[in-house]
Amino acid sequence: MSGGAPPKRTIRVLLSKPGLDGHDRGIHVIAAALRDAGFEVIYTGLRQTPENIVRAAMEEDVDAIGLSVLSGAHMTQFSQVLANMKEQHLEDVLLFGGGIIPGEDRDKLRGMGVGQLFGPGTPLQEIVDYLRDAIPAERGRL
Repeated sequence: MSGGAPPKRTIRVLLSKPGLDGHDRGIHVIAAALRDAGFEVIYTGLRQTPENIVRAAMEEDVDAIGLSVLSGAHMTQFSQVLANMKEQHLEDVLLFGGGIIPGEDRDKLRGMGVGQLFGPGTPLQEIVDYLRDAIPAERGRL
């Protein structure tokens, strides 16, 4: 067996649309960009509950959860997913997201432990680079 760092597995990202938000064009674009960049992407679809999102994250052993919220319910959706993640001991999984989120709310969410929040028009490479930098290298090891 040769020395060096163990091989890293592909970064796994779960993307989801919580609540009643039915606008999913953007999340499909992000999913495609992440796949093109070599990530494994699991998309749970529309109208997911926080419990279903966290359950899927556990079952899929993901490194990150990305929520897309355009409905204005971002404070509720992110805080409920965070609470469920803590209940299930998923503190090592990155929660990030995007949507129409005012600056003041972005600051509150970041203070609660949510990672980066991306708005409409964010360059896709910025999201790819953020995830590569934000997910600890040891999280992706076999």
